[in-house]
Amino acid sequence: MSYKLSAGEKEKFESMVTSAMADMHIPGMSIALVEDSEILYARGFGARNLEENLPATTETLYGIGSCTKSFTATAIMQLMEDDKLLIADPITKYLPVRWNDDDDPITIHHLLSMSSGMPNLGVASILIGRLTGQDTEKTFPMSSFDDLLVHLNGAKDELATDPGKRCFYFNSGYTLLGEIVARVTKLPYARYIREKILDPLGMKRSTFLQEQLEQETDRMTPYVTQQKDGEVKLTPTNHPFNKLIFAPGGLLSSVTELSNYLSTQIGGGVFEEEKLLDASLMNEMHKIQFETEFFRHYIGDYGKMGYGYGWMVASDFHGHKLVMHGGSTGVSSAQLMFLPELKIGLAATANVGQVPIPVLQAALVMLLGKDPEREIPDFTIQKKMDLLTGEYAIYKGIVTVSVVQKGAMLYLEGKLGGQKMSVPLIPEGDLLDDLKFYIIQEPGKKLPIEFDVADEGKIDLYVERNRFHKIKGKIPD
Repeated sequence: MSYKLSAGEKEKFESMVTSAMADMHIPGMSIALVEDSEILYARGFGARNLEENLPATTETLYGIGSCTKSFTATAIMQLMEDDKLLIADPITKYLPVRWNDDDDPITIHHLLSMSSGMPNLGVASILIGRLTGQDTEKTFPMSSFDDLLVHLNGAKDELATDPGKRCFYFNSGYTLLGEIVARVTKLPYARYIREKILDPLGMKRSTFLQEQLEQETDRMTPYVTQQKDGEVKLTPTNHPFNKLIFAPGGLLSSVTELSNYLSTQIGGGVFEEEKLLDASLMNEMHKIQFETEFFRHYIGDYGKMGYGYGWMVASDFHGHKLVMHGGSTGVSSAQLMFLPELKIGLAATANVGQVPIPVLQAALVMLLGKDPEREIPDFTIQKKMDLLTGEYAIYKGIVTVSVVQKGAMLYLEGKLGGQKMSVPLIPEGDLLDDLKFYIIQEPGKKLPIEFDVADEGKIDLYVERNRFHKIKGKIPD
């Protein structure tokens, strides 16, 4: 089956992208849709550099952050295919990391699947803050792999569970995996990835190295997003180049070259007759290796989910398995996602620390022939929230309150019962299906809040003894 966006769908998708960019203060984005080995759609939006107003293109190089993790996982699987290691090997076979007893060791599998039991130890915060100039006050020694080992080995008591018991998204685990690649192959990590993954896939411009990026004219300017007094300010800064970041999140690439990588992922490990990895091992990367609810807030409510090897996996994205991973360096970001059964996928990049995931998922939903505004919970929920916001009054306007949105929550604001309030409306259901909420005014005590949307377009709000009528704001069709 061949997939494509109709002219109307393309126009709708591009409108969604540009609206999200404005809302999220994203200067530049690039997006590509792929089917098998073909690029179905690709374009840049906005500016890769605001100061010179240079356009983002499909060739613009961006930092892809944690999307790099699947490259590291691919390298590990290649070494397993070559009988140079086993994912069941304890990491102590390769590295002097001592966290738990040898009777129940942390293995390569545990690091790959985010199931080591070790929580975040702040390494990425130190490095990104330091290298982008956002936080130079943290003076923890973190300038070499030896510094990292001291930091990690000192955190033995931070191990929260035995391995394989709980998911913690552990960036430093992938730094350790990158070091295992280097020690097993006797090659620097970046050189191995270049020779065994990037070059075979024609990803000649993708790089970990500052000197190579600076030779490229079509490259992003990364931006720090800061809020002050309700205003958003974008400040140009540096990409965080550092060997300790390479394996968990240091690659820079374009959506054109990432399309080659996606084609290999959905093509069973083969790109243009170049075998990158055995199909069975590639499929292992795309399986849920550790089931967890941890990623539901990120992916969306799409069936059983968990972490594979370098990929997040959801079992039921509108009837199909979804494999995806995002990445952020705080000053650039990316998202890779694909439906392996249908061999369609998407790559997106931006020059700030976030991309609009629901909008990107909308492109895949459109390829499935469905309406994203009906099928993606983020949009259906936001539509309901837009409907409920506004001003409300009781009989003859004697008492008035407002419902406003702050972040991802609705708030009830006004003077009620002689008391001024601004309290979050906590939904009874995740999808706001019944429009029932509650507020907490005293510890342990819930006050029910209910909205009623009538067929004739009227909206009422019930709070304790009061019936409020909506007097200002959006009215249902």
